Formats: sequence, structure tokens, C-alpha cells
Amino acid sequence: MPVPTAAGHARDGASEQDRWERAVRLIEAAGEVWLACHVSPDGDALGSMLAFGQALRTLGRRCAASFGEPFTVPASLGFLPGQELLAEPGRVPAAPELMITFDAASLERLGSLAGPAGRARELIVIDHHASNTGFGTVRLVDPAAAATAVLTERLIERLGVPLTRDIACGLYAGLASDTGSFKYGSTTPEVHGMAGRLLAAGVRPDTVGRELWDRAPFGYLQVLGGALGRARFEPEAVGGLGLVWTTISRADRAARDVRYDQLEGVIDQLRRADEAEVAVVCKETDDGRWYVSTRSKGRVDVGRVCVELGGGGHRLAAAYTCDCTPAAAIDRLRELLTSPVGDCAGTPAARETS
Repeated sequence: MPVPTAAGHARDGASEQDRWERAVRLIEAAGEVWLACHVSPDGDALGSMLAFGQALRTLGRRCAASFGEPFTVPASLGFLPGQELLAEPGRVPAAPELMITFDAASLERLGSLAGPAGRARELIVIDHHASNTGFGTVRLVDPAAAATAVLTERLIERLGVPLTRDIACGLYAGLASDTGSFKYGSTTPEVHGMAGRLLAAGVRPDTVGRELWDRAPFGYLQVLGGALGRARFEPEAVGGLGLVWTTISRADRAARDVRYDQLEGVIDQLRRADEAEVAVVCKETDDGRWYVSTRSKGRVDVGRVCVELGGGGHRLAAAYTCDCTPAAAIDRLRELLTSPVGDCAGTPAARETS
């Protein structure tokens, strides 16, 4: 018997090949396709969605793309082609004929678009998170994929759409983002093969890299300096493997006129500490909640811990949102990181992704 999901959709017993073929049939038969990615989109979510939207446009399909509030494209992703496809979330039909989600491990990660997605007649889910909850009517989910962009390219190829420079740009942004510019353990020969195809289509890696990682307003540098100055190192935490953490409040950002979406790179600086296995940045959102971003160097599964706390992500990169104080959040994390839920000490890093 099919098992109903939270959205009222049913899990089917289709093979992987059947799922890909069904996804193609649904897209080819659809009069209109709505695309959605997770809230506060990163390079993989937005890049994959916009790349696919442009592929649909090549096929002559009517389509639009959106994501839940705040409906603001992160400054670092403003270069991505295809943003004319973006529509305010309020324009998404209450029950779309066909909806496709990108890089969202659960309906909740879609924010205000969870309702339309749950009521869609057909919902194709494209994702690579191990924490994916199994929603949707067609699930193209592969935790072994380095990025959702990898799966998106496969579907574009199955639809017979050639890689243009603009389509390739979105896919490359997703692939580069979730492999940490090809330095994480998820970077395989296949990943480099895909990158080669995208470069052959006209992508400039220097341009994409600069936009993603090498640009920031001066105010960001000041906020970063304050965050690093507040950083706490706890050598005895995580079973003696070490924990480093810091906080960034709304007031910190407001004083330097820095947007929340410009803080993504802070944790990459904090995680550089040799003495700490786990790094954590608590960032206050515009609505006063705290987004707790975690990273592991390979010996601790922070993904399992964040799932336990209502969030999700990957083994070495995960996050969750809470309403408590940062101190309380760190106390709970510290507890779980030394429990069987978080203790993976001695396990080599198989893969890493953001």
C-alpha cells in the first residue's frame, strides 16, 4: 500500500528509471509549470531552479519560479541569468497543475509555498539531501549527488535541451556552491566531468567564483570582524574534539547596513580553526529568530543533530532555526554533539556539501 506523505501525496514503488521517465512525461504534457526552491536560497537552490526554468522556456513551456518570503535574491546570486522568470510567492496558484521543487528536503523548507506544493496535482521533487522527508508524487532524490544541480542537469538532458551558456551558468553556480568550489569530499571525477561540460558551454569560472565568494560590502568585513572577535572556543566540547562558535545579531547587522543574506560566508572563516571539529554560527534573522548553522570537518554528523532539532542538511553541513537564545541553542547543541545522535568520532569524511 502507498504511504501518504504530509502533503497528501503517496509514495510509490516506482523504480528510479520509471521516476525519471514519468517526470519527463509530466513536463512534456503540462500546460504550465511552477518552480520553487527553499527559502533563503543558496547557489544550488536558485541556480538549479533558474537553469531549469530557462530549459523549459527553450521547450516553449509556460513556467515561472518563486521561493517563500523573504522574496529577495541574495546579493551574491544577483548575477544569475533567468531572473525574469521569478514571480512573487503570492502569484503561485493555490493548487498548481505541476510544480517542481529544487533543493528542498521537506515541505516546510518551502516556507509560504509549502501549501501550493502540497496541493499540487503533481509534485516533482529534485533534491540531494539525505534528510529528505519523501514528499511529492515523483521524487528525483539522490543523497549521493554532490548538488541538486547534478540532478537538474540530468533532467535537462533527458528533456533534450542543449546546454546554453545561461543554463550552464546556473548549474555551475549550484555545483561550485555545494562542493565548496570543488574542495569538499563530494568532488568526484563525475563532478569535474560535469564542470567541464558547463565550461564548454561558455561558463566563466573566474566570474562565477568572484560573484559567489570574493565580493562583499565593507560593512560585511566589519560584521565579520565583530563575529570573529566574539568567537568562543571550547576544547572539551564534542567529546574533546573541540567546538568553536559565535553569534551575529540583528543589531550587529543594522549598525553596518548588512543584509542577513550577506552572512553566508562567516562560517567558512570560523571553521578554519584547527583545534575545533565543529563550527557553529548563530545568526539572528529579520523576524527575530535564530538560524543556527553548523559545520563538521568529518568526524561528527551534524546533519543528524540538526534533524533532531527540527532542521536538516548534510552530514558535514546542516542548520536549524530556533526561537531560544543563542546561549540556549549552544547548550542544546553541545549536549547532542556528545550524545549518540551526534557522535561519529573516528568515522572518516565520506562527502561534504553545503
